[in-house]
Amino acid sequence: MAVVGGGPAGMAAAVSAKKAGADHVVIIERAERLGGVLPQCIHSGFGVNYYGEDLTGPEFAERLRADVKAANIEVWLNAMVIEAYPDKTLTVSRPEGISSVKPDAVIFAVGARERPRGAIAIPGTRPAGVYTAGTAQYMINIQGFEVGKEVFVLGSGDIGLITARRMALEGAKVHGVAELMPFPGGLARNVQQCLKDFDIPLLLSHTVTEVLGSERVEAVKVAEVRNGKAVPNTERVFPVDTLVLSVGLLPEAELLRQIGLRILPYTGSAAVDQFFQTDIPGVFVVGNGVGIWDLVDNVAISASIAGARAAKSQGDRSEFAEVSPTDTVRVVIPQRLSLGELEPPRLWFRVACPMPVGVALLTRGEDEVIARKGFAGLKPAEMAEFPLKEEQYRAIKPGDKLQLKVAQP
Repeated sequence: MAVVGGGPAGMAAAVSAKKAGADHVVIIERAERLGGVLPQCIHSGFGVNYYGEDLTGPEFAERLRADVKAANIEVWLNAMVIEAYPDKTLTVSRPEGISSVKPDAVIFAVGARERPRGAIAIPGTRPAGVYTAGTAQYMINIQGFEVGKEVFVLGSGDIGLITARRMALEGAKVHGVAELMPFPGGLARNVQQCLKDFDIPLLLSHTVTEVLGSERVEAVKVAEVRNGKAVPNTERVFPVDTLVLSVGLLPEAELLRQIGLRILPYTGSAAVDQFFQTDIPGVFVVGNGVGIWDLVDNVAISASIAGARAAKSQGDRSEFAEVSPTDTVRVVIPQRLSLGELEPPRLWFRVACPMPVGVALLTRGEDEVIARKGFAGLKPAEMAEFPLKEEQYRAIKPGDKLQLKVAQP
């Protein structure tokens, strides 16, 4: 078995596969070491659900690396998959040269990339001092650089919130965080711990309308937003030398396209079943490569499900039902349910807007309710879990077109 990517998803999947009986597992990682982005995430909050301990990112990565070593899993570092074929053949570039491997199963744990400035088309000049949040975090925590002294952050995703706090701790003045939506994009605990505790203003329904400066950022213009557009005469100028962008993540899908998988527009990745297996038997996608998760613990837990399944997969194909989101649900994972399995599956989903109270409904067509579950405090930044009961799962028929919606009582 080959696992492409050595971040938390890849390591957890590989360890799970080995424990489930896989004869030989190799992790193919393009970086110099395993861990993905974990080494640069020096804050705590990792491992509570996976290890039962509150760990920092580097500690969580070290635990996973120790698990990989204990399981006797082969690791290829500085290795990149440059071609992937429908028969699961992978062309790999390594320091020793280019070679091909053809495993029985492939787990893609390739992660996601940040949306850059060009993806959101911010007007203005193109000076130095504009960074994605992950890049700024890497420069501060790994390389030890001072990124900026006067900072503004666009986007309230978790990485942006955490980077805002980190820059404040390093002595920078963070003038504010602007969020296009009327609600935060990150977890509530990060809003509290990263912004409120440090008196950093959060400007909801605001966006950056222009970047000013020649050689280096000199200021940014920020305006109120209504119906997705900047409101005239509401602009304010913030004199800053650095703009940090936390405007979303996109799953890395190039290898998935190469191998022949259809990419869903609302996830940016391939459709998977409850074991994270795709339309191609023996090909799995896990972690942020299948959709953007809220917690790394959930990434590791879900990847472990895929690893155990991949170790036992014989390439047979079950009968399926499809699951799609509605206008109240931003994303649902999985998008297919394999039927006839011993254990009923669970769904993970994000709502499109905050709901103090909501009822998740899994329906056949528009109206026939198969399963329902009540929730409190649903937020777009947080993944909610919807485990199906045995009788609900058995009521699903091959070929069913299921919809997941969330209604407010």
